[in-house]
Amino acid sequence: MEKQLPLPVANADSAVYWKSANEEKLVIRRCNSCGEKHFMPRYLCPVCWSDDLVWIEASGKGTVHSFTVVRRASSPAFAGRTPYVVALIDLAEGPRMMTNIVGNGALEVRVGDGVRLDFEERDGAKLPQFSLEKVRS
Repeated sequence: MEKQLPLPVANADSAVYWKSANEEKLVIRRCNSCGEKHFMPRYLCPVCWSDDLVWIEASGKGTVHSFTVVRRASSPAFAGRTPYVVALIDLAEGPRMMTNIVGNGALEVRVGDGVRLDFEERDGAKLPQFSLEKVRS
């Protein structure tokens, strides 16, 4: 029997992020004081410490900054998914986020590859993931 994959746990800082993900939108924070855009959802700007933040919708486009292929699952829940790709994505808007590369050709990913937003449905929750813009043949 396959173990259930973990679901996202929203807190006060990330509730809007997860609600938007369930609507298939990727949102990030922008600071109204210094203009910096950032990811992970948090209460204060990591650059100037202002709490004057707004949510903006990201384009869903990005570039692979770095990645690893996980071949040995860290828990039994992920065993059926191995091998899978965990990547750092430089979003077109500037911030960097950690996510998975999914879909056709995911294991052929290279640093610098263009990616586009995709969503994985997991027991009623949707998780932002990315797939390669161009699959190698």
